[in-house]
Amino acid sequence: MSEYIEIETELSDDGRFLTVYTNLRLNEGEVERYDSLAAAEEGTPVAQALAVIEGICTLHIEGSDLTVQRDPDIPWHNIISDISAALKDFFL
Repeated sequence: MSEYIEIETELSDDGRFLTVYTNLRLNEGEVERYDSLAAAEEGTPVAQALAVIEGICTLHIEGSDLTVQRDPDIPWHNIISDISAALKDFFL
C-alpha cells in the first residue's frame, strides 16, 4: 500500500461525467461497469467502498481511474469530497 494517494479530477465537457485519476491501481482486471449503486454494492471491494456515496448513478473503474455519473441534484463538489475520503479510507 502507498503512504499517500494522489487524486485529480476532470469534468466532461457536457458536465455529465467526472473522471478521477489516482496514482494507485483500483483494479487489476477488465473495466468494471456498475449502472447503479446496488450493482456496485455487489462488485469488487473498491466498488463497494464507493457504493455508499450519495449521488453516484453509474461507476466505471479501469486501472487507476474511475468515472462516475451523478444525480443532478447532488453537487459535484460533494461527490468529489466523498470519493476522495472513501479512497483514502480504503487505501490508507
